[in-house]
Amino acid sequence: MPTRSTEDFRPPRGVVVIVPCLNEEEHIQKTLGHFMVEPVDTVCKIVVSDGGSTDRTLDIVEACAKRDDRIVILHNERRIQSSGVNRAVEQYGQLARFIVRADAHADYPIGYCAKLLASQGMTGAASVVVSMIAKGTTCFQKAAAVAQNSWLGNGGSAHRIAAQGQFVEHGHHALMEVSAFQSVGGYDESFSHNEDAELDYRLIAAGFRVYLCADADIEYYPRKGPLSLFRQYKEFGRGRAMTLLKHRARPRVRQLLPAMVGPVTATSLLWPLSPFLALPALCWLTVCIAYGIALGAFKKSACACAAGTAALLMHLGFSLGFISQVFNLQSRGGSRNRNACRAAYRIEKDQ
Repeated sequence: MPTRSTEDFRPPRGVVVIVPCLNEEEHIQKTLGHFMVEPVDTVCKIVVSDGGSTDRTLDIVEACAKRDDRIVILHNERRIQSSGVNRAVEQYGQLARFIVRADAHADYPIGYCAKLLASQGMTGAASVVVSMIAKGTTCFQKAAAVAQNSWLGNGGSAHRIAAQGQFVEHGHHALMEVSAFQSVGGYDESFSHNEDAELDYRLIAAGFRVYLCADADIEYYPRKGPLSLFRQYKEFGRGRAMTLLKHRARPRVRQLLPAMVGPVTATSLLWPLSPFLALPALCWLTVCIAYGIALGAFKKSACACAAGTAALLMHLGFSLGFISQVFNLQSRGGSRNRNACRAAYRIEKDQ
């Protein structure tokens, strides 16, 4: 276990909540409301790290700040979430021993920060992560949520189902000890997606522990449209490939299978040469559609029947992003041109 500095003068309890966001007018007021009701000795500061919103996000945040002086706006010129959290830690990390990273388009349980602190106190973990359960409001969003909550969409990932409480290698980032975060260099700002999993690699390599907290699951709103969902998962694929290549790690089966969807789909176009070349893609298509219909029937939801279609978009997007990143790095002789990566990645507006 890494040693702690004896000169760490941060308060022993309490957190700084950091909300990286861009164009979140639909969700930001509700998100801030979750943390505004927590007592001052639990939440000492709420930092909205904004990546240049062009909608009403900042107006809403300013209105909330008039009611709660703990709320401040930090202008994140780099736009991406990794940079937004890093800048917030640099400016406000000295106020508390812990930070809590909070997504703008999510719902949080009552007493969320207190639960995270209690879990950290019980386990001593440097990072307390949570499960993320998707839910939707529109029909397509509901389909995407059902897909993401199922094995079809998450491959059995521990933090995509209701958490039981256990030490893990990765989870949805929530509470982190500031000293641990800083000791490993914070988020890698060449990542716009999967920066959380990449940081977890470094935390664990440095001897820190990551604990998946029970009874603190958050509810996440997926993308509302097929194109935005596809683009999001394409960036997830890129980020996952960057993480694996950076740490020379092997992909898990749940990552490898969707990564193969692109090649399988491309191969199926050669079916005139041999019908068997289309068989893998046909099997993937059939499994997804049938699985989605079965989920819809189980949940008695017509919208949920389209979960298979959402999964097809998620798999294909992930595969294209993953493979394009692998070939991009190989074409550069394995070098990671971070400036190019930073220019390529941007947080997308939730459409």
